[in-house]
Amino acid sequence: MDRFNIFKGAKRQSRKPKKKIKFDLLLGIPYYIILSILIVLPIFLLLLYSFLEGESNFDLTFSVNHYLNFFREPLFIKSMGRSIWIAFLGTFFSLLIGYPLAFIIARSKPRTKMLLILLITSPMWINMILRVLAIKQVFEMINLRLHLTETALIIGMVNIFLPFMVLPIFTVLDKMDDNLFEAAADLGATKTQTMIKVVIPLSLSGVLSGIIMVFLPMATTLVVPKYLGPSGKNLIGNIIEQAITKRQYGGYGYGAAIAVVLAAIILLMVTIMKKVDKYQEVGINEN
Repeated sequence: MDRFNIFKGAKRQSRKPKKKIKFDLLLGIPYYIILSILIVLPIFLLLLYSFLEGESNFDLTFSVNHYLNFFREPLFIKSMGRSIWIAFLGTFFSLLIGYPLAFIIARSKPRTKMLLILLITSPMWINMILRVLAIKQVFEMINLRLHLTETALIIGMVNIFLPFMVLPIFTVLDKMDDNLFEAAADLGATKTQTMIKVVIPLSLSGVLSGIIMVFLPMATTLVVPKYLGPSGKNLIGNIIEQAITKRQYGGYGYGAAIAVVLAAIILLMVTIMKKVDKYQEVGINEN
């Protein structure tokens, strides 16, 4: 009799997780619907159009000519390389400025922390075009010879996308357990050694998230190069815009093919960077 009760109780316990899984799946249905409509479907259409040869939506002639034409044209390869290089420089300076700033905010008092986060995020409430025009106006007011140069372009990008670098790093640093700093000090580590051997490795997940959130927009931005960049030197985002809106180079299919190539490059870079993070979720205080 006791064995029967034990078996019956074990059977009831085994059924509970199944109900929980079904309930979780039901809660996730709205998310899956939004994910399918707003992310999966657009990506599928982008891939589809990149292989379509004709300009008509009813022309289903598939071809790889858009990809071949892109790699055959030196101008487009040069624009891609220039876009990635400028995005790399902008991301580097954003990280150089953003990491110390995020560390200072994370180690501040709660009230000061809230104020600094507000100051960091407040420019995001303003339209991007207005912010870019304001930067352009500042250059003209102080009479710097930076207008319509790559230096002005990088400064404008760093100014626009810096919050996207600071916030992910701050989130990780803010959750870091304070006992780690005390333990490092007890073991005789200096502040510099603590930063290099403890803080930076444990915050790599935030750094990688910031790089991902900053690099791709910088490589494909349209507004900043239009008002601050040198004329006659198109970035890859400008070529995609001209291909889609003005039907240049090869139309929508060509612009889609360029976007797919750029996405593949970014995905490769993200995969490589993710392998660098060996300390993800280690030493983070979840309370």
